[in-house]
Amino acid sequence: MLQKDSFFRRRDEPALRPMPPASPPSRDAAPPPPRPEPAKPAESAEERKEAKLIVGPDIKMKGVEIADCDTLVVEGRIEATLDSRVLQIAEKGVFCGTVAVDSAEIHGRLEGELTVRKHLLIHGTGKVSGKVRYARIKVEEGAELAGEIGVLERQPVPAAPARRPPPGAA
Repeated sequence: MLQKDSFFRRRDEPALRPMPPASPPSRDAAPPPPRPEPAKPAESAEERKEAKLIVGPDIKMKGVEIADCDTLVVEGRIEATLDSRVLQIAEKGVFCGTVAVDSAEIHGRLEGELTVRKHLLIHGTGKVSGKVRYARIKVEEGAELAGEIGVLERQPVPAAPARRPPPGAA
C-alpha cells in the first residue's frame, strides 16, 4: 500500500532528520550561564498570609462549620458555627449560630451564642441577641444587646504563699 501524503507530513519529507554530532566544548568558549536557583516559597509556614473569608452582599450560607479562618467578614446572611480570630459583621450582614472568636466587631445582626475571648465592639447599628460571653466589651449608643450576657471567667492566678517572718523577728 502506497502512502502519498500523511496527515502530518508530506511523503517526500524524511521521517527523521539526523542530528549533527555534539562537538566537545572548546577551551575558549564561554562557560554556560549559571542556572538560577529554585524559587523559594514566598511565605514560610510561620509567615503565612491571613486566611480571610468574605460572605458578600446577597449571599446566603446555611449549615456550615467554618474553621481555620483568621477573619470572617459577613456582608450577607450566614447560619454557621465559627471558631476564628476575628468576626466582622457589616451593617446589612446577619450571622445566626455559634461563634467563638478573639475579637468581634458588629455593625449588623448576630443571633445565637457568641463567645469573644478578647474584645467585643457593638456599633450603634449593631443588634446582638442570645447568649453572649466576652472578656471586654464596648457598646455604642443606639446598639441593641439582649439575652444572657456575662463576662468570661478569668483564669485564676495562683496566689503566692504567705511569707512568714524570719525567726527572731518581732
